[in-house]
Amino acid sequence: MVGNLLGIDGGDTLQGSPLTYYLSHEARDVTTLPAALLNLGGYDFVTLGNHDFDYGKQTIERYLAALNARCLCANVEGIRGVEKTAVVTMENGLRVGLTGIITPFVTQFESAENMAGITVTDAFAAAWSALSELRHKTDLTICIYHGGFEADVKTGEILSQTSENQGCRICRELGFDILLAAHQHMQAENLQIGGTYTCQPPEKAAKFIRMDVTADRGSVHAVSQLIPAGSVALPAAADALQSAEAQTARWLDTPVGQLDVPIPAEDPLTLAKNGSLLANLINQVQLEASGADISLTSLSNRVVDFPQDVTVRAIVSAYAFPNTLQTIRVTRAVLTAALERSLSYFDFAPDGSLCISDTFLRPIIQHFNYDYFSGLTVTADLYQPVGRRVRSIVYQGRELPDDQTLTLCLNNYRASGAGGYGCYKSCPLVSENLTEISDLVTQYVLQHREITVDKTKWLQFCSD
Repeated sequence: MVGNLLGIDGGDTLQGSPLTYYLSHEARDVTTLPAALLNLGGYDFVTLGNHDFDYGKQTIERYLAALNARCLCANVEGIRGVEKTAVVTMENGLRVGLTGIITPFVTQFESAENMAGITVTDAFAAAWSALSELRHKTDLTICIYHGGFEADVKTGEILSQTSENQGCRICRELGFDILLAAHQHMQAENLQIGGTYTCQPPEKAAKFIRMDVTADRGSVHAVSQLIPAGSVALPAAADALQSAEAQTARWLDTPVGQLDVPIPAEDPLTLAKNGSLLANLINQVQLEASGADISLTSLSNRVVDFPQDVTVRAIVSAYAFPNTLQTIRVTRAVLTAALERSLSYFDFAPDGSLCISDTFLRPIIQHFNYDYFSGLTVTADLYQPVGRRVRSIVYQGRELPDDQTLTLCLNNYRASGAGGYGCYKSCPLVSENLTEISDLVTQYVLQHREITVDKTKWLQFCSD
């Protein structure tokens, strides 16, 4: 803490970039450099993000031990170095009470192995308890929330009924002076919801938030502003990064193998309608790794070109998430429910043209919640209402009977039911592969060297 300034970070520090991928997979130390950089930045408080759990409890504890900042996360128990609340007195005498919370969906996103020894409780209840402790001994209360907003922050329209994002409810019902949100990748500045000042930065540290707060005799006023990251690094930070950055670049450019065709990037709607060769390739990998009957995958919000000459860079850019693979047993009813969820991606504009449903664009863009299958041929009628769009599900040349089950491989995020796919949560687990899917892709390309990408189009429409 310097004078009347607090530096606060909202989590997801250990995963999410080629650098952290290199640190975790090749250097085998994903904690030292990120902690050193935050120390150089002078951060005072952090909370944990769901991706900080991607390597398990011991990794988090090593990271926190190397960190000068205090970690606040009131709904996390079992991790050494995590505190529930803190009170600091600023240079001007202002007493500031802080707490942190994380979305409870981290328990769905992460494997049981990564969550071993860790308990995550209800975020709203933990925030209420922390505020009750802080309110009467501070002049200003701050909640650092690794979660987002479940409603349109301008209109108040409820956009999600899950507990993944509860920012609006926390603001309206609890009464923190300030809620600093993260997780959702939806930038928002200078908001006031129910008497609480709130904001949220975008992803990948593209911008940071400066919030100027005045508190006097029980009255609090705050103004927040999104500021783009500068182009010049702190000299000490640049020095710390130089070696790791050079090693990462060399590793990323390692040749792995070759495809029969390059895979150009296309817009999300075109890919969803016509199919994706990149999704087909990932499904090829998953089917070989799992031995399952059918496979599904999804693509990130930002799809990039996938070159014919494959490098590590191409793979980690195309599949950036640290997901692992699960194989579950599904019925036709489960597949139908899942397909209807994916088909709800499509809508029609007022002029009758096909467009992306608003439910996949608000409150955040969710192209990653549209799934691409391999091993099935599905026929859909988009002119029918959502829930009645699936017309046919063909497996191995014949309509899939109601009483037949199939093994389906998918990533652990989707298997948890995340993204609106609750139909998968109760499906029996057949097998699990804890190798990250990006590593499986790398191994597949290295093994086969010259790969013919599956060109099958899994989705057809009644008008086709």
